[in-house]
Amino acid sequence: MFYRPEEGHGLPHNPFNAIVTPRPIGWISTRGADGQDNLAPYSFFNAVAYVPPQVMFASTSAKPDRGDTKDSVANIRETGVFCVNIVSEALRDAMNQTSGAWGREVDEFTDAGLEKATCETIACSRVAASPASLECKLTQIVQLPGEANFVVFGEVTGVHMRDDCMAEGRFDVTRFNPLTRLGYQDYSVIRETFSLKRPGE
Repeated sequence: MFYRPEEGHGLPHNPFNAIVTPRPIGWISTRGADGQDNLAPYSFFNAVAYVPPQVMFASTSAKPDRGDTKDSVANIRETGVFCVNIVSEALRDAMNQTSGAWGREVDEFTDAGLEKATCETIACSRVAASPASLECKLTQIVQLPGEANFVVFGEVTGVHMRDDCMAEGRFDVTRFNPLTRLGYQDYSVIRETFSLKRPGE
């Protein structure tokens, strides 16, 4: 099968994000200028640089009470900071609960029954139970072609790692089984890992 996106695929559901998988989930926590906390998952997320460490996530839709975007991007525009919380298998239901298009007055931490923890370098809450959290300061927001498509870049200013996720000096993903996003309504859990050495190493 071949299709041109501008002409449509003719399938019951869009296959695009089922092709680009698995994707890590950036569970983005923000706080608006009014002090209201927000938490939402984004599967267009990744790390993009080592020195200084930097991450990105993309928001691709809008809410009526936020104009051209969603709560996360709107809050980051106001405050210039955000936190990325890593999603473990144990947190999958809470993560899913925070994915709803709730009104800006809803605190998703409370709605999903999640304990908050205080960030050290930014004025924002983080998910206390998350295996790791990355405190970030905004570097730039890039508007992409298409309606409501924004990419948010941030520099990591603080890193939290749960002690029980450490093993022999390494952050060990097998201790919490990261949740990943597939296509449609599908997710996956990483339970098996292996190592490969690059040629010449």
